[in-house]
Amino acid sequence: MADLEGKQFSLSNQEAAVLYGLQDKNLRFLESHLGAKIVARGGDLHISGNEEDVELAAAVIEQLLALIKAGNVISIPDINYCLKAVLDGQSDRLTEMLNQVIQTTARGKQIKPKTVGQYHYVQAIKKNDITFGIGPAGTGKTYLAVVMAVSALKNKEVNRIILTRPAVEAGEKLGFLPGDLQEKVNPYLRPLYDGLYDILGIDTAQRYMDKSVIEVAPLAYMRGRTLDDSFIILDEAQNTTPEQMKMFLTRLGFGSKAVVTGDVTQVDLPRNSNSGLVDLPRNSNSGLVVVQNILKGLEGISFQYLTQADVIRHPVVQRIVLAYEEYQRTVAEDKSIGKE
Repeated sequence: MADLEGKQFSLSNQEAAVLYGLQDKNLRFLESHLGAKIVARGGDLHISGNEEDVELAAAVIEQLLALIKAGNVISIPDINYCLKAVLDGQSDRLTEMLNQVIQTTARGKQIKPKTVGQYHYVQAIKKNDITFGIGPAGTGKTYLAVVMAVSALKNKEVNRIILTRPAVEAGEKLGFLPGDLQEKVNPYLRPLYDGLYDILGIDTAQRYMDKSVIEVAPLAYMRGRTLDDSFIILDEAQNTTPEQMKMFLTRLGFGSKAVVTGDVTQVDLPRNSNSGLVDLPRNSNSGLVVVQNILKGLEGISFQYLTQADVIRHPVVQRIVLAYEEYQRTVAEDKSIGKE
């Protein structure tokens, strides 16, 4: 095939930062998978190579730029999906997927999935009775679950929303906090309130809570109840014991849907707590770890795994998550070598 002079893109600073990725990792990934040579100098992006490779690379980059201009953050899974979509002749599908509006906040802001992982998470919630969203901080696990709950309530698919968390200390002692029990546990439930206030507005959210249409409560309050026609969210589920997880899951009644979110790398349970099970790996005292072995593959239940590529907070959060993942890999390798 004949070589071409190539194709040129002129990007704004913001477009370039998102497209190139941290330390140009997106560009390097593109170059390694597309066959064309990609050279970036500031906002100028030049593609060279044979005709077929250049055309493919240009089509993928044009698609990615369309996503960026629509306000999306680009990750390696997005690039993978985009490449596959272009090769399959479905290049418009990724834009359509990530521009799907789930809900509009009280201030008129449209809420959409911002990564492929988030899109699949939202779809799983729609299709399943119980969805587990497992992944690191900043991936939108809890926020999107609250958005889906509000959407179900507004569409009259459920009659109420129940948001719950285990009141497990992450270094602090619950008993030393001032106030009655509700006041003591409120700090643990704050992220759930924040999501509700952002989506519904403070006045509307408070009105729903006053009427018990929305209930925010610690996990202990769920015991002995059967929850019909409800959208139930269990947040910070890595801090449940296996017994608490079973208790929560068996609260589900007719016409109800549950979403369980958590990060298995941030278990705050005491290390010596007894799970009642033997021969399980580190953090096996977490109900979120154990439940994956017990329920995976059951009809109506979906496990969705979000990664650092789905982190949508400040860019430094993504770097922090990556650093911790690398550290944990190093520790695991060192322990493995020590056993040999």
